[in-house]
Amino acid sequence: MKAFLDGREIDPKPVDGNIKVSELVDSVFQAFNAARLREACHLFARRFLSSDVTVGVSLSGALTPAGLGMSCLVPLIENGFVDWIVSTGANLYHDTHFGTGLNLYQGQPAVSDVELRREGVVRIYDIFFEYDVLLSTDEFFRKAISGDEFQREMGSAQFHHLIGKYLLERERALGVGQRSVLAAATQHGVPIYTPSPGDSSIGMNVAAMALQGSKLRIDVSRDVNETAAIVLEAKRSGGKSAVLLLGGGSPKNFVLQTEPQIQEVLGLDEKGHDYFIQITDARPDTGGLSGATPAEAVSWGKVDPARLPDAVVCYLDYTVALPILTAYALAKQKPRVPKRIYDRLSDLLARLESDYAAGAQHG
Repeated sequence: MKAFLDGREIDPKPVDGNIKVSELVDSVFQAFNAARLREACHLFARRFLSSDVTVGVSLSGALTPAGLGMSCLVPLIENGFVDWIVSTGANLYHDTHFGTGLNLYQGQPAVSDVELRREGVVRIYDIFFEYDVLLSTDEFFRKAISGDEFQREMGSAQFHHLIGKYLLERERALGVGQRSVLAAATQHGVPIYTPSPGDSSIGMNVAAMALQGSKLRIDVSRDVNETAAIVLEAKRSGGKSAVLLLGGGSPKNFVLQTEPQIQEVLGLDEKGHDYFIQITDARPDTGGLSGATPAEAVSWGKVDPARLPDAVVCYLDYTVALPILTAYALAKQKPRVPKRIYDRLSDLLARLESDYAAGAQHG
């Protein structure tokens, strides 16, 4: 019986107005999902942020319009805590509002949507903005896409890198500071992928420009192979691969499928991601991927079975969890030197192609 009672005694200090976020996590988050968030904070700060770990992050839901891009993701990128990203197109589209100086506002969910439509106001639950924000952002993308550098086929990482350059220039011209995840990622060499390029307003504008003769095409096969190359290089260079999954959906799977792509499809020797944190409100028993646990991912080869102790699932709203995780990491760890993976993508992909060719010859 005593073997089950060797955990830390639950005896938190009283909370006062001077307590720091890191102290709150360490001393007060002692049970239930608060404890899981504490475990995630510890895993992120103590394992993910070692210099030899490559950190991939997936973004789903309405994360950027809620302000989590500029408040959390930009600081994580600037401090070298994020190395590559997979996001829905919607998050990147709404991120662009901020980078181009457009405004979103706090609102209330219990408002007539018929009245909002009549007033030209769009809402994402309790986030309100003018309909013209969409039109202005569409115009930004169409003007950018019309440039000569976009008139060819490319992966979504290169597309987002080029868009990020425009946003960097716009932010500097407006003097608004670093507000855009796309701009920060471009500045720090962090590649951003979108698994479903047509499933967002960005994709809709790319399609509209195609009707006008644009030669831009997004190469999804390149995206699959580049992300696999990032993970393979992380492991074969003697380091580790870590994934932080914010929500679920297609971005979650796109991050995790890198290992089955390496092992199952390409036939290369690998064991799965080393560190795993998922923040989700989805349940696993409904069969949806968003609630699938790291233990289930082991059966697919997505997570190294030997590393399951280094896997945490927090059943929380990430609008609450991510600011806490970010504040904890920044308080506990010094900045890392950015890996600037975007600058090395061609070399990483060439190595993957070489390994695959060598394996096929011996297969």
